[in-house]
Amino acid sequence: IQAAWNLKTRALTEMVYVDEIDVDQEGIAEMILDENAIAQVARPGTSLKLPGTSQGGGPSPAVRPVTQSGRPITGFVRPSTQSGWPSTMEQAIRTPRTALTARPITSASGGYVRLGTASMLTNPDGPFINLSRLNLTKYAQKPKLAKALFEYIFHHENDVKNALDLAALATEHAQFKDWWWKVQIGKCYYRLGLYREAEKQFKSALKQQDMVDTILYLAKVYLRLDQPVTALNLFKQGLDRFPGEVTLICGIARIYEEMNNISSAAEYYKDVLKQDNTHVEAIACIGSNHFYSDQPEIALRFYRRLLQMGVYNCQLFNNLGLCCFYAQQYDMTLSLFERALFLAENEEETADVWYNLGHVAVGIGDLNLAYQCFKLTLVNNNDYAEAYNNLAVLEMRKGHTEQARALLQTASSLAPHMYEPHFNVAILSEKVGDLQRSYTAAQKSEEAFPGHVDTQQLIKQLKEHFAML
Repeated sequence: IQAAWNLKTRALTEMVYVDEIDVDQEGIAEMILDENAIAQVARPGTSLKLPGTSQGGGPSPAVRPVTQSGRPITGFVRPSTQSGWPSTMEQAIRTPRTALTARPITSASGGYVRLGTASMLTNPDGPFINLSRLNLTKYAQKPKLAKALFEYIFHHENDVKNALDLAALATEHAQFKDWWWKVQIGKCYYRLGLYREAEKQFKSALKQQDMVDTILYLAKVYLRLDQPVTALNLFKQGLDRFPGEVTLICGIARIYEEMNNISSAAEYYKDVLKQDNTHVEAIACIGSNHFYSDQPEIALRFYRRLLQMGVYNCQLFNNLGLCCFYAQQYDMTLSLFERALFLAENEEETADVWYNLGHVAVGIGDLNLAYQCFKLTLVNNNDYAEAYNNLAVLEMRKGHTEQARALLQTASSLAPHMYEPHFNVAILSEKVGDLQRSYTAAQKSEEAFPGHVDTQQLIKQLKEHFAML
């Protein structure tokens, strides 16, 4: 018995004390200990990282352009998805985001821009408040002054560390019974990338006081953790308590749109318009959905509604021009694009308008005008992959094979998520007899758009060629 016991303890000792751990096991250990880690391979329809796995029947890249992340281009640019996010806590603390930088203020709030934030501009003679000399403990004991001071530190100075210190002292002074301070601590944690801690604070605040703003912040946390289904459930629970709340319905529609479930997104955007018929985002997204569903006349009605509401910018006239062209209202098309060029605020917007004018020129058969329009697109934006691709097609029609190949290689390197440049390279290489390059390009095209029939047929033909060889 003693011998057996010695063997048993020895075996246990050998199992517990391990001298070396390989890299994979260290990575697994880090994932287990990291609360913010997300699954490497998510289930279909539950992740924003893999939008192509949606079960909602997303639009085809042949019909609706997609972004580099694989999501369809939406009808409305949202600040929170466009801004760069810090990857580490140290980077979040050191990044100087103030009211004078390009970061949109709306991404720091749950709903709308906070009134008075823009008016608190820094005094040119020096800072309005010297944060390093503040006695935060003293101000935390004055609730009314503390709240105003916190908003100044957080929204104007963007000093998350000092804001968090003030909020922690103030909530301690309030004996952890003030829900407002819990929300502010959650916002600080969210900005620092501590999403699980932020989730706890927002949940605790919701138990004390049911607020729409807190629900929006908690949903942002779940989206940052790549849990869109949890965010959807949270929004729907919020709608049970706040029926008809526009921001919650709009949040659901955005998530469905990011998951490629365009039909469900459109239904929720229509619900938004039932509650608020002047909601610009909902009108723009429904209009863009109708346009890509081959219904330009209906899309035109939505964009005209935006024009009646007073929206007057380059993007709107650009979309009106496209809708008029595809609805065969040619008398209005060029004048709308002319107005769009006049209202363009930067070179990227000008490039978009010239690119669409190039498509109009292709549609009416004026290939020389199309060539000039695409060239003007590249003059304004030298990284416009779609213009490189279309110029290559025009060069091919002229018989300039080498120029077309160079343009296509530029387009495929600028936008590897697009299938058209890869497919065109495959066709071009197959025609000149370079079967190996054609097969490689066709595989890239199939990877970018698995459902493209022409790519599949080309791969099949090339395999038959290789079999004969």
